[in-house]
Formats: sequence, structure tokens, C-alpha cells
Amino acid sequence: MGNTPETAANSSSALENLRQLIQQHDVQPDQPLPTERELAERFAVGRREIRRALDVLEEEGRIWRKQGKGTFVGPAAPVQPLVLQDLPQQSNLLEVMEARIQLEPGLARLAALRASKEQIALMQRLLERMQHITLNDGDQHELWDSAFHRAIAEAAGNRLMLGLFDAIDAVRREPAWQHLRVQARTPARLDNYDHHHHRLVQHIAARQPIEAAAAMREHLLALQQALTEAINRDDEEQP
Repeated sequence: MGNTPETAANSSSALENLRQLIQQHDVQPDQPLPTERELAERFAVGRREIRRALDVLEEEGRIWRKQGKGTFVGPAAPVQPLVLQDLPQQSNLLEVMEARIQLEPGLARLAALRASKEQIALMQRLLERMQHITLNDGDQHELWDSAFHRAIAEAAGNRLMLGLFDAIDAVRREPAWQHLRVQARTPARLDNYDHHHHRLVQHIAARQPIEAAAAMREHLLALQQALTEAINRDDEEQP
């Protein structure tokens, strides 16, 4: 049974809330974060969504867990995004894709120049996690795909561009558009996206900025085409 628009973005929204919590919590690194149950109640999501979001943060090295003791904040991220208050909060999927096509190839180019070995290793681990997600698990697709693209954005080492990425990504994950993103996914397309992702990491690891930017642009254009087709189908089905 597929995710509904109301629940599909839960893991992503939980991850966003946890990132904010960690930034506030890092003044007391010896104190554990609230329990999964407390976090689920605080953010009004299920414990499964909290666990999934914590998995991403653990993979990124932002938290660590100790059995029987709790979850603790790890080393601070090397780059934290600036909070951009004045960016529009409402848009549409086609505008989001246009913005991504303008921004993310540049982030990939900078990542190829600046990414550390640890950041590249994180991208590779995120790729491995995405390979084990089933087609119908839209929540997992959104969660790990967003984390992968954010890892590239963070590796670019530009706080302003990272802040722009986070703002655009928040719009992209609008739950009301989840059904369009589900319609745009097919096994063949997911295989193609996986190929794009691997090429991206290969170019970044090989310090090939031009090729990394081109690979990102190709990937986003394919996503844009898939979403455009889904939007057109949705319009035709409207009474």
C-alpha cells in the first residue's frame, strides 16, 4: 500500500526538525537527545519516521548511538547553512526543478573541487542505502535521495548556496505534490537515476568539476521531464 500525501513526507520533515534540534543541542554534547517516543510526540510523526531520520543523521556522522544510553550529538558539521528568511515559501514543482537545474550543477562542480574523503565516502554510503529501497516506498526514496543531494551541496563548502539548497529542497518535499512524484517513478527511471548518481560520485571523487556539473544537469533534466509528464497526465485526469 503506497504512502498518502499526509504521511509520505514524515521522515523528511522529521529529519529537518532533528537537524534544527541538533544545532540547538550541541552546547551540551554529553546529554542524550530525547527518546524516539519523545521525538515522535514532539514532531507529530511516527517512531518509524524518527528512526529513519536518525539513520540518515548517523550515516552523516552528526549523531551516535549507545545501547542503553541513548542518542548523542556527534561532531558539528563542517558547514552549516545560513537561515534565509526571505525566500518564497510557496511555489510549484516546475519552478522548483528550474531552480534546482540552475543551482545544483554548480554545487556538484564545487564539490568536485572541495569534497573531503569523508564527504565522498558519505555519498557512497548513501548510494548503497538507496539501492535497497523498494519502488513503492516513497518515504524512503524521498528521504535518502534528499540526503544524497544534500551531501553534495554540503561538500561544495558554500554556506549561502547550502542555505538556498535547503530552502528549495523544503519546497520540493511539499506533501501535496507527493502523488505526482510517485507517478513520475518507474523501475526504469529509478535505474537511470541510480546510474546518474554513481556517475556523479565518480566525477566528484576524480576531481572532475566540469563532468560532475554536466552529470548533475543531465540527472535533473531527466527528473524534470518525468515530473512534467506526470503533471500533464494529472491535468488530463482532472474532471
